[in-house]
Amino acid sequence: MVPAGAGPNREPVSIRLPEGRLEAVRILPPDANPDLSPLVFLHDALGAVSLWRDLPDRLCATLGRCGFAFDRLGFGRSDPRPAPPGLKFLQVEATERLPEVLRQAGIARPVLFGHSDGGSIALLFAAAFPGIPAAVVSIAAHVFIEDVTVAGIEGTVEAWGTTDLPARLARHHGNKAEDVFRGWSETWRDPAFRGFSALEAIGPIRCPLLVLQGERDEYGTIAQVEAIASAVSGPVRTLVLPGLGHFPHREDPGRILAETERFLSDFGA
Repeated sequence: MVPAGAGPNREPVSIRLPEGRLEAVRILPPDANPDLSPLVFLHDALGAVSLWRDLPDRLCATLGRCGFAFDRLGFGRSDPRPAPPGLKFLQVEATERLPEVLRQAGIARPVLFGHSDGGSIALLFAAAFPGIPAAVVSIAAHVFIEDVTVAGIEGTVEAWGTTDLPARLARHHGNKAEDVFRGWSETWRDPAFRGFSALEAIGPIRCPLLVLQGERDEYGTIAQVEAIASAVSGPVRTLVLPGLGHFPHREDPGRILAETERFLSDFGA
């Protein structure tokens, strides 16, 4: 296991969509095997490249694979988004923006590693383009909306007004922090979004899939894991992590690294 803080070089990548420029970085371990599919990291609803901390570097170094991480439009150091995300934002990210990002990055066959919204985007991409991903690692993805999801968001909305959450998010998103927060909290609490379901859409997924979720996830239950496993067409491994919440890759990064390494090795992905 590569110790925290050690890892590969990072190289900036120029990605430009019609709506604006994306901040992106290539992760280059010195001993990376060019024949192995690169890891592509897809951040959560309030996330950014910086909020992955050193997990991408550690995982790429451990696996001997190159990696790629980027801030979605409106997040981190990417350009602001020109309009609110809209109720179909997950599908737009998965079927319109991510394919173009991968094309510009020169990545033909990725291993998608997504957390929360990023996990949902990874699943929707793998379903829309089933021949492209070598594998998917999905952490705390949502394929439908539960009462606990809305309750967890309501709690975070309260924290926005009563804690230093705005300042903490501003460290990663700058003056876009409030737009990031409101885009997430207002969309997921919109009554018109309560009917969201990706269960039918993810049926075509046929690549190997690892579904991880913390047992104490504040935004979802193990029903998400069970639903994903039942819906997809390909091989799937599920794991509910005892004692962990919505961010298992921060709470126990060593466990996530070990489970990802074992999964990719077992499935030859």
